[in-house]
Amino acid sequence: MGMVSTVGMVLHPKRDSREAIQTIIDWARSRDVTVLGLHEEVDRIDCSAVPVDAAALAGRSNLLVSLGGDGTMLRAMRLNAGRSTPVLGVNLGKLGFLAEIDVHELQPALSAIDNRQYTIEPRMAIQAMLPREGERRAFNDIALVRTPGDGLAAVSVSVEGHPFVRLAADAVIVATSTGSTAYSFSAGGPIVSPTVEGFLVVPAAAHSTFNRALVLSIDEEVTLDVLPSSGRLAVEVDGQVGGHLDPGESITVSARRSAAHVVRLGTTTFYERARRKLRVSGSAEAD
Repeated sequence: MGMVSTVGMVLHPKRDSREAIQTIIDWARSRDVTVLGLHEEVDRIDCSAVPVDAAALAGRSNLLVSLGGDGTMLRAMRLNAGRSTPVLGVNLGKLGFLAEIDVHELQPALSAIDNRQYTIEPRMAIQAMLPREGERRAFNDIALVRTPGDGLAAVSVSVEGHPFVRLAADAVIVATSTGSTAYSFSAGGPIVSPTVEGFLVVPAAAHSTFNRALVLSIDEEVTLDVLPSSGRLAVEVDGQVGGHLDPGESITVSARRSAAHVVRLGTTTFYERARRKLRVSGSAEAD
């Protein structure tokens, strides 16, 4: 008997996923496997997947399949956070870092997973308790972002309770190693292997003398205090606004090991995906 008895699907809100959905349903039917999908997603598509809520999708599936891009993959990982269920990313658009395969590779990939011919790449998460909105968890980043017309993000950074630096910037980003190729990278942060157990604090468009990335151990906590001179800041969680912080408020960000498990089939490496996504081509030659 194969590993997979129930497949849960997480769909991109706009991209055409009908071919991928039909591939999953046909494969599942041939193996007597149940296919689940979120109510709000499968109801807009004519398919035979069983509609369930988010808790049932995460609880009942022993394989989650993300159909979309990196944003959809991050959402699938958040839905499944803390569980050992593997997540397979299927790319429906531009090449991403998290998706493992394209649609034409889906059927053999499902069979390989069912036959346990795959490896798992654990991914860490970061989390913070917001004053009003409660806990938020991210697999890429949590960023304190200035509101246009409302002053800079003036933030004091403390590690394990010890003050380190005060920053004035357009944003202050706390990023996982997975998120090092996202907002953090655009702000000048380093590319970090997703296997590294650590996270980054990176100022975006810093207006202060200190403008470097800070690399922290996975076992350390970083506290971000919004200074009196700051404007009101949006708290972006994996690119989506999850709350706000006013001057005088703070959050403490901590990391969690192996919060999600990504399927790898050995077809590409992180560095191959990074070269293509970031258009890295060649290198400078020394004279």
